[in-house]
Amino acid sequence: MEASVSGGETAPETHRLRVSDDIEISTYLEIAEAQSQRAGAEAEPGGGSPQEPATRDAVAILDFGSQYSQLIARRVREQHVYCELLPHDVEEARVRALNPRAFILSGGPASVYQEHAPQIPRFILESGRPILGICYGMQLLAHQLGGEVQPADRREYGHAVLRVADPVPPLFAGLPSEFSVWMSHGDSISRLPPGFRVLASSDNSPVAVMARDGLVGIQFHPEVVHTSFGREIIRNFLFNVAGCQGTWTAGSYVEETVRSIRERVGSGRVICALSGGVDSAVAAMLVHRAVGDQLTCIFVDNGLLRRQEPERVLDTFRRHLRMNVVHVQAASRFLARLAGVTDPEQKRRIVGDEFIRVFAEEAERLGQIDFLAQGTLYPDVIESTSKETRAAAKIKTHHNVGGLPEHLPFQLIEPLRYLFKDEVREVGRELGLPEEMVWRQPFPGPGLSIRVIGEVTRERLETLRAADWVVMDEIKQAGLYRQVWQSFAVLTPIRTVGVMGDYRTYGHLVALRIVTSDDGMTADWARIPHEVLARISSRIVNEVPGVNRVVYDISSKPPSTIEWE
Repeated sequence: MEASVSGGETAPETHRLRVSDDIEISTYLEIAEAQSQRAGAEAEPGGGSPQEPATRDAVAILDFGSQYSQLIARRVREQHVYCELLPHDVEEARVRALNPRAFILSGGPASVYQEHAPQIPRFILESGRPILGICYGMQLLAHQLGGEVQPADRREYGHAVLRVADPVPPLFAGLPSEFSVWMSHGDSISRLPPGFRVLASSDNSPVAVMARDGLVGIQFHPEVVHTSFGREIIRNFLFNVAGCQGTWTAGSYVEETVRSIRERVGSGRVICALSGGVDSAVAAMLVHRAVGDQLTCIFVDNGLLRRQEPERVLDTFRRHLRMNVVHVQAASRFLARLAGVTDPEQKRRIVGDEFIRVFAEEAERLGQIDFLAQGTLYPDVIESTSKETRAAAKIKTHHNVGGLPEHLPFQLIEPLRYLFKDEVREVGRELGLPEEMVWRQPFPGPGLSIRVIGEVTRERLETLRAADWVVMDEIKQAGLYRQVWQSFAVLTPIRTVGVMGDYRTYGHLVALRIVTSDDGMTADWARIPHEVLARISSRIVNEVPGVNRVVYDISSKPPSTIEWE
C-alpha cells in the first residue's frame, strides 16, 4: 500500500549504488547522454522515436505497485491524452504497439536499492522519449542513471511546501513559486545523476524535483487532490515537456473503437449482455454502430434487478435505439443456484457463470455466434486484479472479469475496458444515448444478490426492491440524483426489536448507502440533508413490510468499499 511509502521502513542506514549484473554504470550514462541529445525533438508536436514516429498522443504509465497509479491515468485522460496503465515489467512489443509519446513511472512500496526491486526496462530508458518519474519512479531514474538513493533521515508523509527554483522551469509554468504538495516516501536522493539539476525542494527533500531535458523526477504525488496544482503539473509535463496536443476526445474514441470492432468482427456475429446500466448500453451502441444487425443484444431478467428495470431497458433499446433484443426470463434458475449461498465471492462467481450459460444457450438458438460484448470498465479490471494489474491486491471479483469461466465459448469484446465511468458517459452522449440512460447510477453486475446480505430469496429480494425504490424516489425528488455517485438500500441479516401500533415487532434492518465519487475508485459518504434522510427512513418503515429500523452508512472508500459485499 502507498501508505507504507517508497522506501521500506526496515531499510539499512546506508547503501551504495547498486547496478544490475549485466549493465554497467557507464552504459546508463551513455543512455542519459542520448536522452539529452534526443529529448529536444521529442518535445515538438508530432515528434517521435527516430525508428517509429508517433501517430497520435499516447502515454504509457508503468505501475510499480502504487495505490495511486489509477489516479495518474485519470489525470492524464483529463487532459484529453490517451494513456494505458501497464505493469512495470511490460513486454517491449506491447509498448511498441502503443507507440507512446512519453512514459510516466508510478510510485511504489519498494526501495530501489533492495535486491530484486522493480526496475525501469532498459528499452524505455533507451527510447529517447520524455519520462516523468513520480516518487519511486523518480528514485529509479536517479538510481539507474548514476545517482544515489538512501534512506531519508526523516520519513515524509503528508503535506509539504514545495519551493520552485528560479528561473521557473516548463514543468511549473504559470504556477506560484511555493505551494503545498503531498509527500509519501521514506527514501531520498543523496546524489543527482550526471547532468541533472534540482528544480524544486522542500524542507525534508532537498531534491524534490530533478530534471535533465526530457527526463523529470518528482518526489511528491501530483495525481492526488492533496497536491495543489497537481493537475497543472501533469498538464505541463504532457504539453510543455512531452509535446502532446490533447486530441483524444469522446468523438475520436468512438471513431477509433468502431473501426477496431469492425475490423475484428468482420462478418462474424456478436451477442451483447444488456444489464440496464450505462456501461452495457454504451458497449452495445459501439458494437451496433460498427456491425449493425450482426449484433443481437440479450437482456437477462435474472430476478436480481431493481423495480421496473426490465420494462425500462426493453423500451429504451427496442423502441428508441432500434436494436435486436432478446429478452430471457431466467429468475428461477439464478435463484435456484443462489439458494443457501451466503459468501459474496461465491455469489459473484455463480452469477457470472450462470450468465455465460444463458448466453451460450441463446447463442445456440441464434445460430453461429462468434463474440460476446460486455461493458467491463477499468475499475472492474483493477479491483479484480487481472493479469494487467498484477501489482495490485485483489479487492473483489467482478462477474464480468474474474467471475467468468476459464473457457468461454465466445471471444470477448470489451470496448470500455480502459475507460472510467465519467469517460463512458461522455462516449454515451457522443453516441446519442438518452440522458436518462447516460446518467443512471452504477449498478453491480451481480445485481441485488450482493445487496441482500446473507442468503438470497424471493421474499428478501422483494423487501429490498421496495426499500430501494423509496431511496431512489426520494433522492430524485430532492434533486440529488446526479449529485451523488450511488444511492441504494442494503438488506442486512440483522433483526431488531421495534414498536409499531403499540405492538412489539422483530423486523429487518435496512442500511442506506449514498456516496459521492468521481470514478468509483475512491468514494465518500454523501452529506445528505437530514430532512431527506428522515423522509426515506419514515417511508421505508411505513411502506415496506417487515422493516422496522433504518441506518445510514457513513464509511468512506477506502477503507470500505461502496457495496457491502
